[in-house]
Amino acid sequence: MSAFGVELRRLRHERGLSLTDLCQHTHYSKGQLSKVENGKKQPSEYLARMCDSLLEANGALLALVHSALKAPATIDPPEEKDDVWIVGLGPGGGSVFHPMNRRDVLTFSAATIAGMAVGAPTRPAAGVGDSISYFATTFDATRRLGQTSTPAMVLPIVVAHAHGLRGLVPHATKAERTRIAVLTARHAEYAGWMAQEAGDLNAARWWTAKSVAIAAEVGEHDLNAYSLVRQALITMYQGDAASTIELARRAQMMDGTPHRVLGLAAQREAQGHALAADYDSCMRALDRAREHLGKAAERPVDGPVLGTSTIADPVGVVTGWCLYDLGRPGEAADVLDREVALIPSTATRAWARFGTRQALAHAGAGDLERTCDLAARLLEVTPMIASDTIRSELCTLSAVLRRWPDKPEVRELNNAFVQVLRRRDG
Repeated sequence: MSAFGVELRRLRHERGLSLTDLCQHTHYSKGQLSKVENGKKQPSEYLARMCDSLLEANGALLALVHSALKAPATIDPPEEKDDVWIVGLGPGGGSVFHPMNRRDVLTFSAATIAGMAVGAPTRPAAGVGDSISYFATTFDATRRLGQTSTPAMVLPIVVAHAHGLRGLVPHATKAERTRIAVLTARHAEYAGWMAQEAGDLNAARWWTAKSVAIAAEVGEHDLNAYSLVRQALITMYQGDAASTIELARRAQMMDGTPHRVLGLAAQREAQGHALAADYDSCMRALDRAREHLGKAAERPVDGPVLGTSTIADPVGVVTGWCLYDLGRPGEAADVLDREVALIPSTATRAWARFGTRQALAHAGAGDLERTCDLAARLLEVTPMIASDTIRSELCTLSAVLRRWPDKPEVRELNNAFVQVLRRRDG
């Protein structure tokens, strides 16, 4: 017998539950659960999460399936401060990203690109303020485009606009240079998110670190804390609970961190605790997140907001997300049904992200009809946004649905899953 099977049986008997009781909670058959307890079948991670929740094992059962705790992740700043960013199109239509320092650019004879880098200050020119306003407006539009388009389409636009902003610096006043740096840093931060969506984690880390470096040059340190929240998103999708918690806590410990970033960091910490099957710590972090985001809403700031701009109650949807990871799929489905319905129809990427988690919650709760209905809609929109993070969740959903191979609604979706999960066009 496996260690998991032995402990599962011990806890089940200790709680006075029969194998039938466990079946009703997990929606696994009695035969499947018997094989797990007898060590003849390996449990899935999510079965371990549901059993851990039901039997109040506080993460002990989950730990027997895999270790959720890893060494904290770190991110190195860019080695070259004076560099040029190149985004091109690969042979398959995807984006190819190359950060290059000035020496490499000269070697490459890319004189036209090098000319876009920041040069020595010159006399301030009229119209720089109007140009900054233009780039701020187009940044909002680009983020909206990112909700309905592939990273391959959006990333070159973001980088080109960041280049354009850098080109304004020699002609700007001191105050304008601060505005330019902050807006360029926001472009770099968003480029990091698009790179992660495209599945390029190295580029995602590079852009995130670059955004911090740019903002720090003019004394703006909000992005320093937020970059830790972004890094924690990467570790969260890697299933690394310890690093997610550690990075989110570091963001909350920084002096002067604004309430919005504190709220987003507390949300991410909650997601890390959910990965580690720590219900109480997760709920406390969500309470802090709601408090901080409420205070931030009382004093809105000028310019684009950090984090999601399309979800009215981010704590609500993240609560549903966490409840699923905590092995409470029925509760998660109830919350996500309510919250996902409030996401605007124009926010396709946000809807697909939380809609996939909504489908997983219904699958865990045993509602196959609702799961398949959501899956069909998700498979229609996923190719349009080409999200690597959403695709990874769809892989999980596809594996879960294989528990019902004889159901006609599942068989109808099989080909669509194969086509979508095979495509790598982001």
